[in-house]
Amino acid sequence: MEEALRARRSQRSYLPSPLALEEVAQLLWAAYGITKPPRYKTAPSAGATYPLAVYLVSGEVEGLEPGSYKYLPEAHALVMVRRGDLRPKLYEASLRQPWVLRAPASLVLGADFGRTTSVYGKRGIRYVWMEFGHASQNVYLQAVSLGLGTVAVAAFYDEEVKAVVGMEEDPGYVMPVGRARHNYSPEDLPWEGP
Repeated sequence: MEEALRARRSQRSYLPSPLALEEVAQLLWAAYGITKPPRYKTAPSAGATYPLAVYLVSGEVEGLEPGSYKYLPEAHALVMVRRGDLRPKLYEASLRQPWVLRAPASLVLGADFGRTTSVYGKRGIRYVWMEFGHASQNVYLQAVSLGLGTVAVAAFYDEEVKAVVGMEEDPGYVMPVGRARHNYSPEDLPWEGP
């Protein structure tokens, strides 16, 4: 754990190499997998309301067709939502950040805020954002442990991300994932935004 914390960095440049399905499965479990059936998960949740949903946008994952998938923590399984390589559309929805386009896959974390606000009222909004932080840090640390890199992207058009991924929940993070290239290429940086 200490090594993962020390090595954790936001990585925005990735080697042109696919991810293994086992690596993706481990990242999804780390984000929001079941630790104690029937419902306790890797990230803490206010009142165990668990409002998050995790999606995978796959472009280059060995043994997995390109498309968007919803992660089902209880079964530790994926269900396809949309077919095809959606990375170019996700890139456009994410303000054309090149790391979203070039990563072999991205995790998209979303939330049904009503699950928590129905219990805690307006304060539940804060609790959901905290939960996004817990889950994304888990992804960072698991990525480092697997020799991968990621970055938490929060600059995007919410409705466009929802449409691209095919999700009902409100997006909180897009997290591109790949094998970290530690020497950035000129086309990766700097990014000036829209």
